[in-house]
Amino acid sequence: MHSVSVGIMAYNEEGNIGKLLEASLLQDFKHGILKEIVVVASGCTDHTEDIVRNYMKKDSRVRLLTQAKREGKASAINYYLSQACGDIYILESGDTIPQEETYERLVAPFTDARVGMTGARPVPVNSKANFIGFVVHMMWNLHHKIALSSPKLGELVAFRCIVREIPRDSAVDEASIEAIIREAGLELRYCPDAIVRNKGPENVKDFLKQRRRIAAGHKHLAHEKGYVVSTTDPMRILKILLQEHTWKLKDTLWTLGGIGLEVIGRVLGYYDYYIKKKNPFIWDIAVTTKKWD
Repeated sequence: MHSVSVGIMAYNEEGNIGKLLEASLLQDFKHGILKEIVVVASGCTDHTEDIVRNYMKKDSRVRLLTQAKREGKASAINYYLSQACGDIYILESGDTIPQEETYERLVAPFTDARVGMTGARPVPVNSKANFIGFVVHMMWNLHHKIALSSPKLGELVAFRCIVREIPRDSAVDEASIEAIIREAGLELRYCPDAIVRNKGPENVKDFLKQRRRIAAGHKHLAHEKGYVVSTTDPMRILKILLQEHTWKLKDTLWTLGGIGLEVIGRVLGYYDYYIKKKNPFIWDIAVTTKKWD
């Protein structure tokens, strides 16, 4: 039976942190025991910390770590890792919500000693009825299809406690953990039945802001660690798009538009990395990803 520590990285998450803590505390385990839920609040200027403190009064497993200012998500993760205790660490973004039994489905594969890291399936809450919502769902469906054969883990992951820190300048934290796990000779395991709800961007500006940062972060990781994530392969992406596409006129036009946005995002990210020599590990928040209905 594994002892489980949950780390939640939060920056101004007053709209979601209560629902996230509630969902985390209600998780049932068969292969683990929930030992603690640690919230790292980084430079929060809203009521995030107050909400967490209220939960601390209700359940002693909830802990709060604070950083006076934002130093990047990687810094917050390292702070958590330095304080966490348990066999398995679950790492979750403060703007997501796990469904029932998601944590258990992430922990169960660790009965296999070859497994070093697992990842949930992110499913966005965005509406598919508008262009950006359609593109957000398309992107995460591509992530899902690729991860089924070549795991790329994100949004909500679990890993063995062998990871004590990640590069402080990482802008792609889960991918950095993947690299460490792979270097240790352990396997990645994608768990498609472990569902985590997230919120994608609601406008083109925020979409490009997010994709640009991720593209630059992946380039930095590939250069520093020689690790290339599976979702950066354009031919693999195109193959899945062709297999999945319905060929309805609206879907075709929106798919082409989504491809165009992704290309622009990657070009901007590569420009940041190669020309501006910039690695956005403290990134400008895509505001609409924080606005849950």
